[in-house]
Amino acid sequence: MSCGNHHDTECSEVLDHLYEYLDNEMGEGDCAKLREHFDECSPCLEKYGLEQAIKALVKRSCGCDTAPSDLRGKVLARIDRIRAGLPVEGELPVAAEATAKD
Repeated sequence: MSCGNHHDTECSEVLDHLYEYLDNEMGEGDCAKLREHFDECSPCLEKYGLEQAIKALVKRSCGCDTAPSDLRGKVLARIDRIRAGLPVEGELPVAAEATAKD
């Protein structure tokens, strides 16, 4: 997505990091860059507002539910494998993905 205007931070970069921003997982310098972009770019500000509203709705609707411990364990194990660069069950190896697309 791009609004067609020049910004110091491109729209695509802002949207790639939108959830990190919403979840307060960014450093202050990066947050400042996104806030500046939102001040200049109404399409990205609109997308931010929409995602913020959806996140709030999910929190209100599902905020008290907890994941079963076995599911939590599986998710954490999968995250560890991805971070370690190991293959993940159900994923095609990169070479196989290229062949499957042809």
